Amino acid sequence: MRGTPYPTLGELLRRARATVAARPGALRLRAVGTSRAGRPLWLLSAGHGPRHILTVAGAHANEPVGGVTSLSLAERFAREPALLRESGCTWNFLLCLDPDGASLAGRWLTGRPGEGLPGEGRAATEASPTLRGYYRRFYRPAFAAQPEFPPVTSDPRPVMPETEALVRLIDELRPVVQFSLHGVEVGGSFLQLTRAVPGAAAAYRRIAADLGIPLEHRPFDGMGWLAESPGVLVLPDSGPTEERDPSGFISQATWLYAMRHGTVSAVVEAPFWSVAGVSDPRPVAEPRREVAEASEILLGRAKQLEAVVGELGPRAPETPEEVAHFTAARELMDIGPGVVDTWNSAELATTVGNAVSLGVAARRIPLRAAAMMRQALGGAPALDTLVEAWARELASTFDARWVPVTDQTELQIRTMLALARALV
Repeated sequence: MRGTPYPTLGELLRRARATVAARPGALRLRAVGTSRAGRPLWLLSAGHGPRHILTVAGAHANEPVGGVTSLSLAERFAREPALLRESGCTWNFLLCLDPDGASLAGRWLTGRPGEGLPGEGRAATEASPTLRGYYRRFYRPAFAAQPEFPPVTSDPRPVMPETEALVRLIDELRPVVQFSLHGVEVGGSFLQLTRAVPGAAAAYRRIAADLGIPLEHRPFDGMGWLAESPGVLVLPDSGPTEERDPSGFISQATWLYAMRHGTVSAVVEAPFWSVAGVSDPRPVAEPRREVAEASEILLGRAKQLEAVVGELGPRAPETPEEVAHFTAARELMDIGPGVVDTWNSAELATTVGNAVSLGVAARRIPLRAAAMMRQALGGAPALDTLVEAWARELASTFDARWVPVTDQTELQIRTMLALARALV
């Protein structure tokens, strides 16, 4: 089982249906909404308790691990009903919040025509996926098109139907705890909690250590959140009620929305490729220099990408898929100055681990942009060369190691069970 590839969206649904059919009394499957393109949003439920737990997978199109985790835990509940019965809860799994995005991002998983890489099909992914293969078919929507982040009420943009479906589900279930399952391409694991949970940090550290997965020493994804311990962020009482993206988009995350019901939300990040250095707690002699070096890499590569795109001449994306890739790439190419301002305004790179995390982010942002621009402009050779070179450099610079999918899912399953026991 080690190294098992992620299932595609279609495979995930087929497996869910087969599991429900095999155990109709233990599991139930229903559609709770539709995507912008009309794809159903599927909710898999286990147990019959009066209280509810909600797990949201696939909020980010490029992060397929949550769906596998959800289905694996649901199957475990079907085999071991006492595990869930003792909690007195119904556990609900939203298998993929953004199926439209996942249908584009999931093409790196297979070698079927139009979906995967020439010469890099199923056999390659089963052994050990490569960063090159991952990024050549990379897709992650622009921030305003990510359904976990609805716009604030003052924003004139309409709320996406996927977001509306999730909000309705939260209001219907009023879950004791809501899990949002995420994955990071390169780095370490971390946990975000909207309320401190006694014993959670210690349990999380033990789980990660047991699986050999490094923890981000001080994740900088949650600016304004308190670092309770390495790898664990907690929303302070006077913490942010909105999420602000460097692109300028302001939203209220759906994990913050759930707080009105007394729900504790937990965001669980699992790395696809781990970097041991992100957990290094040693202090850095000159944090400002580390930030400056990361900023130089980010801005320099964004400028390099602009030059390559400019040399290709005027070329507009034609299909809806190309437009989606172009929009997301263009956003990432423009946010560099905003990201650097954020890095300079916070106390970052105070440890070796945080400096490593900054170095990864400085390379990841332009690499994502180049990967999507490559697809938006028809796979131009110059962009292909850039993506391959940057992906190889990212892997080699930080000695990125593939984390077997079974370990990624086990990290999330054990974390969810530990938190559920503590809260329920």
